[in-house]
Amino acid sequence: MPGTRSRAEEGVPLPPSDPSAEDTLDLKLPAEALALIPEEPQQERGAGRDPATGTDDRAALLDHIAAWGPADTPHGSFRLVPVVPARDLALITRWMNDPAVAEFWELAGEAHITEKHLSAQLDGDGRSVPCLGVLKDIPMSYWEIYRADLDPLARYYPARPHDTGVHLLIGGVADRARGLGSTLLRTVCGMVLEHRPACTRVVAEPDLRNTPSVSAFLTAGFRFCAEVDLPGKRAGLMIRDRALSHLM
Repeated sequence: MPGTRSRAEEGVPLPPSDPSAEDTLDLKLPAEALALIPEEPQQERGAGRDPATGTDDRAALLDHIAAWGPADTPHGSFRLVPVVPARDLALITRWMNDPAVAEFWELAGEAHITEKHLSAQLDGDGRSVPCLGVLKDIPMSYWEIYRADLDPLARYYPARPHDTGVHLLIGGVADRARGLGSTLLRTVCGMVLEHRPACTRVVAEPDLRNTPSVSAFLTAGFRFCAEVDLPGKRAGLMIRDRALSHLM
């Protein structure tokens, strides 16, 4: 499962094409939350900082991922570590230049391309946090945990407050195609729902061409709700509900 990428940009919402998605239509995104969705990714460094106190409250939008701590998996202890470009850029750039990853993430090339992608999140207000997935103390995956209800993706589906989105890239070839991706997705969903009590759903939008990614999400307990046309890809809207977590 090389990865999946791209939050949606501005566009017209599409109705779900799958009747099974009808149960996602019961709640609408509040106007005040919709107003927070940017037309373009926020780039200005320091966004989210209180101008009066200088306090950086960006971590609050995702309930302080850096403090979540490790989780046990059948493959060993796993944790999410927010990206520090000075430490992690070379590794993430190498992963982005893997042809199987580049096909879907479209970030192949020199380090400044990956750095720009990371900076768009790190310099924003905290609604998206890029992380390394560290398994048994070894960085082996790249994650983006983001507020789907505050993201341009919310223009394409009936988002609920505090919906949390997930993007995943498995870095090493040896870690792919052996079920590890679905195991870690299940683990990270558990972490999100444990540490984000206001969140009732974890969502994803993998490229439908990326069949290993779609399969991994389904195996991890996501349900396929609809096909949506996002900028640059036709995606599958996938949702994992808190209410069904005890069955996963």
